[in-house]
Amino acid sequence: MKKSITVINGDGIGPEVTAQAIKVLDAIAGHFHHEFNYTYCLMGADAIDKTGNPLPDETIESCLNTDAVLFGAIGHPKYDNDPSAKVRPEQGLLKLRKSLQLFANIRPINTYIALQHLSPLKAKYLENVDFIIFRELTGGIYFGKKELSEDGNRASDDCVYTTPEIERVAHLAFQYAQKRKKKLTLVDKANVLETSRLWRKIIQQIATAYKEVAVDYMFVDNASMQIILNPKQFDIILTENMFGDIISDEASVLTGSIGLLPSASVGIGTALFEPIHGSYPLVAGKDTANPIGSILSAAMMLDYFQMPEEAKLVRQAVDWTLENRFVTKDIDTINFYFTSTIGDLVAEYINNKISDVVNQKNIELRKSTII
Repeated sequence: MKKSITVINGDGIGPEVTAQAIKVLDAIAGHFHHEFNYTYCLMGADAIDKTGNPLPDETIESCLNTDAVLFGAIGHPKYDNDPSAKVRPEQGLLKLRKSLQLFANIRPINTYIALQHLSPLKAKYLENVDFIIFRELTGGIYFGKKELSEDGNRASDDCVYTTPEIERVAHLAFQYAQKRKKKLTLVDKANVLETSRLWRKIIQQIATAYKEVAVDYMFVDNASMQIILNPKQFDIILTENMFGDIISDEASVLTGSIGLLPSASVGIGTALFEPIHGSYPLVAGKDTANPIGSILSAAMMLDYFQMPEEAKLVRQAVDWTLENRFVTKDIDTINFYFTSTIGDLVAEYINNKISDVVNQKNIELRKSTII
């Protein structure tokens, strides 16, 4: 099978982790006789520096005419620390989501037995944690009208949602729930916000068409606590844009590192795949960032391409690296492996170049050769 992929490396550690995802995709292509063709485009601070535009027209055009988009991360301290900046990297990402009509962000949350010691939660709370957060991606406060008074003493951000915006992401979440444990939790703030009351009203109406799916409703403050107190209670979490942004980052601590989590943004046209972490400029160029979130995002892309066997093999390779303590510095600050080495190991596993026998001395010496 032949697929075209637009690659946006972005800023900070984006290029490093994305390179490992491509390394893994190339291994899959060779193993299963596929052909993946890549077009590299600019976005974020890198694009601003080179073109003055956080999202050049050429990037939008490529994304609209490709089978999928693989994205790294955006952001840079010179913009993060300057609230007066008129042009910002994040503007590119928001515009891209609108341009591609990516209305749903899908973030799976899973835990790994080998990494349970890294989570602030006790191991007994982490067993069998497996849920997905569906975050509405193109509406809400991030896209609402923004105003700052002339004297600079009053600011406002409008949060606006329409029925069609809620319905389309809701149907997608319900469809996923049908294929899983048949449970959906709407996270909102309906006791305070009018937009949340609209969400709740529409979900109650839609639920009648999915009678086999049990639906419950939870205020976002309670949901934030429940994700820590009893995360295994969740299956599908559906929520609006800002709430989803916050609670999905909170849920990342369950796994042990935010660097492990992938995501898919889907909508009417081309889908986009990215790790949920930021650009982390402090370690950019040091080959120490965790590439697993990007690699698992590539696995979600393979699912999107209807290549389930290929996606399963990538996940098996990732599981193998974690179980055998081949991890990056965010997970083990002493016996850690480099970003590029993790990519090599996952690719070698896919290509059947790795023995089942692992020499622990080599792990502690941070050697990539397995004897």
